Amino acid sequence: MTRIGVVTFPGTLDDRDAARAVRLAGGEPVALWHKDADLHSVDAVVIPGGFSYGDYLRCGAIAATAPVMGEIVEAAGKGMPVLGICNGFQVLCEAHLLPGALIRNDHQKFFCRDQELRVENADTAWTRAFSAGEHFTVPLKNGEGNFQASPAELERLEGEGHIVFRYIGLNPNGSADDIAGVTNAAGNVVGLMPHPEHATEAGFGPLATKDGVHSGHGGTEGLKIFQSALMGLVG
Repeated sequence: MTRIGVVTFPGTLDDRDAARAVRLAGGEPVALWHKDADLHSVDAVVIPGGFSYGDYLRCGAIAATAPVMGEIVEAAGKGMPVLGICNGFQVLCEAHLLPGALIRNDHQKFFCRDQELRVENADTAWTRAFSAGEHFTVPLKNGEGNFQASPAELERLEGEGHIVFRYIGLNPNGSADDIAGVTNAAGNVVGLMPHPEHATEAGFGPLATKDGVHSGHGGTEGLKIFQSALMGLVG
């Protein structure tokens, strides 16, 4: 069975949710601790959400220096799929595995809602189960989810297809160009601010959305992100 590592830092909140999502997708979750200097033969890694190291200094800044991140950076450079969710996205940016930075929401408040997204790039390790332009809805909860980059960097991300997800209907945090998630050039490292691991079980996630209208069913649309990685690893 495909082994997906799920990292826990002091202050991580969503590691169990991420592990459950991996299991529901058909993989075997493997617990990775922040002090690990070994990835225990995993095939991919998920860095989940929370408040690693209490968000001291900057969100994700201390976590980016943890021993396990040295191993993840090396493995990502060799093509291992790595997903960062919310605080995990912040960690990947601080570790320079992804471009840009996540700063305080433009309205200066923590924000929680069901958020509709559009898939801009369906060719990454974490989006191959989607179609480009597809809409889906997952929960979002953050206080520092405002993605920013220099004008030149934003132009490069747009031009090279490195924007993976975009907010639809409402930009919840002021992110530049409504960006909700990005990828590296190789497409194996993806970060997003919303929480797909909270939309993997019927009856427990948000209602599926099509063109801004709830379909009346759903709750599992986030599962396709985890299934995408497994599709690539098994194939």
